[in-house]
Amino acid sequence: MSRRIDRVNELLRREISTVIQHDYEWHGKLVTISGVEVTQDLKEGKVWIGVIGGSAEPIIEKLNRAHGAIQAAVMKRVVLKSTPVLRFHHDASAIRGVEIVNLLEEVDKLPKAPEVDEEQA
Repeated sequence: MSRRIDRVNELLRREISTVIQHDYEWHGKLVTISGVEVTQDLKEGKVWIGVIGGSAEPIIEKLNRAHGAIQAAVMKRVVLKSTPVLRFHHDASAIRGVEIVNLLEEVDKLPKAPEVDEEQA
């Protein structure tokens, strides 16, 4: 992927994040933009959403219904030759990360095997 597309992806990620945090209410849920992937021709963009504190499905549906308003708000702040059509998708990596941390804490609580002295072995 080109460096230009990488820069566009990061710029859109920041701006979409600002719009959805400022213009939408999430009622105790943490909604984050984990990434944006635009096509080379800048016609389409996948926006990856992480949700902690509840189900992601209603949030993804809400964002996909409002994608036109979100695109318009973002494009007032970002000037591109073409406005990508944004589609929102669930990114479960944040949830998986929390689950892994919880599992590691559980493993840490398990009884440890006695250490073997190398001279006795």
